Amino acid sequence: MNFNKTWSAKIFSLLLALLFMGTFAKAQTTTGTLNDLAFLEGHWLGTYNGGPLEASWTAPAGNNIMGYIRMIKDDKPALYEVFAFEPGEKGPIARVKHFKPGLIALEEKNVSDTYNFIEAKKNQALFEKDDVSVRIIYERRSQNQLVIQRGKMENNKWVFIDLFVFNRIP
Repeated sequence: MNFNKTWSAKIFSLLLALLFMGTFAKAQTTTGTLNDLAFLEGHWLGTYNGGPLEASWTAPAGNNIMGYIRMIKDDKPALYEVFAFEPGEKGPIARVKHFKPGLIALEEKNVSDTYNFIEAKKNQALFEKDDVSVRIIYERRSQNQLVIQRGKMENNKWVFIDLFVFNRIP
């Protein structure tokens, strides 16, 4: 009888531990949706390298978010970026293509820069480039300010700087 109580207690403890580990593992898994990026929606204006920087993103619809950034230097186009956020297994995937004036692609025809979702908080989302060389934070700091930060690994720590600072425009 003592053996059965000990055995039952061990099984119960093992089941409890497995249940706890399963719950803990689920709590650690981060997934996101396109709705986590809804804060991007709008028309935004900033400056970069002395010229205007314009951006716009759509609301989530049709299982995607589309956006662009247009950089202008000396009153001429300098660079275009086109964004498509699409659902992925763990959250949105950001696909980015860069174009010189004349819509001359900088990436190969069938290639885009791809950034994978890491996590989202209220008005903030973190992505990491496929090659793990860069992390990007999209953050709406106020109703009328949107910031894109770029991070790189320095001394085994991700260090971020404000890359683009936008203000909402009508």
